[in-house]
Amino acid sequence: MCFLKFRFAKIYLILGLGFSCFVTNVQAKMFGISEFKLDNGLQVLVIPNHKAPIIKHMVWYKSGSVDEPKGKSGTAHLLEHLMFRGTNKVKDGVFNDVINQNGGESNAFTSLDYTAYHQFLDISRLELAMYLEADRMQNLKITPQSFEKEQNIVFQERKQVVDNNPLSYFGESVRKVLWQEHPYGLPVSGYPDEIKSITQDDVEAFYEQFYAPNNAILVLAGDIDVRTAQKLAKKYYGKVKARKIGEKADFPELKRKFEANLQMKLPEAQTKRLMKVFLAPSVNVEANKIYALAMLAKYLGEGETSALYQDLVLKQKIALDVSVSYDYANRSYGTFVISAVPVEGITQAEFEKALQVSLQQALKQISPRKIDLVKQKMLAGLVYLKDNPSEAAYLVGMMATVGFEAKEIDSLDEKIEDVSAGQVLSVAKEILQETSVTGWLLPQKENE
Repeated sequence: MCFLKFRFAKIYLILGLGFSCFVTNVQAKMFGISEFKLDNGLQVLVIPNHKAPIIKHMVWYKSGSVDEPKGKSGTAHLLEHLMFRGTNKVKDGVFNDVINQNGGESNAFTSLDYTAYHQFLDISRLELAMYLEADRMQNLKITPQSFEKEQNIVFQERKQVVDNNPLSYFGESVRKVLWQEHPYGLPVSGYPDEIKSITQDDVEAFYEQFYAPNNAILVLAGDIDVRTAQKLAKKYYGKVKARKIGEKADFPELKRKFEANLQMKLPEAQTKRLMKVFLAPSVNVEANKIYALAMLAKYLGEGETSALYQDLVLKQKIALDVSVSYDYANRSYGTFVISAVPVEGITQAEFEKALQVSLQQALKQISPRKIDLVKQKMLAGLVYLKDNPSEAAYLVGMMATVGFEAKEIDSLDEKIEDVSAGQVLSVAKEILQETSVTGWLLPQKENE
């Protein structure tokens, strides 16, 4: 267990399976997704891949750490752990053992906007995974002993993964400055004192409010067809009753167009690092810009052929590493992040100036030819995802959970092809003027 971090469709009525539901079959598209919904509100996405008799089975709940009660950060992550403890039908702590004994793998993760549970196994064991997952969707049994044990584990995870990890702690601190009072400023792992304040009633309330079929998406990727998926989904998940969903996070308006700086010295830090984070559009905020921004991120800083890496690392040799990432799959805003590790001897001011100059040069060099090269790399990556059931299930599930429709997910290649060099340059100029935080992580010397 761990935490963190694209329909004209034919619709027809399915008969002869003992139930009725609408099926959306996205025609001749990237993943070939079929979509239907059970009477209890469970959305099901099927991604066929018949190259091997395997299946990725994922249940995505459309609630994450942002939906936690105020002052109870870490509740969603703690519940994720407790979901493996057991029900009246499944003994405490044997969920993963059962999957492992049947040749499969099982895990889960919690994010800001969602929580996902997944198994990867032989297609002949799919019904086992469905039985287990549907059972704990409605019959989770938490004992005081299991609650105390998992609460301590989550507390220790926080200490190990964040508090004792300078990069994680630094990143969390930068995000807090960027997001202000927005729920995205709270850590998925939870603050140590708040983890300790969570009660069993808090976790059970979160479970009752959000762990329901009408707040979930089932993703099946692998050696399965839609008719079989309909039959099995109805058999195992169809009996789970829909519930009234609790109040979800309210995203306040953010103070815009400001620049902030943060400098941290930590004894565990080995080298100085720069993290520059910009507020960015997402699928739910200015969705028309996300594909151009994704292309910009890849052009600037994804891999050794990217513009900033070529200039700052290979040509000027003033950085050991430079990377750019863009997070678009969010219920609220996204982020555009530039990260770098300067070489020893260069000052912070000198490096920031060099980075700014390199950025401007890279933008001036944007051309249709260069953007076409970026497109080809992105499209090649999608082909890999399409052929990998686990990766396909993750991408499709993540995007659907935060608001992408199946037709858009299945048209990612077309969306990428439609982006022009002019659009990339336009969003680049906009993003570099957005709200941002420039953070420096520095090693702390013994005498400091």
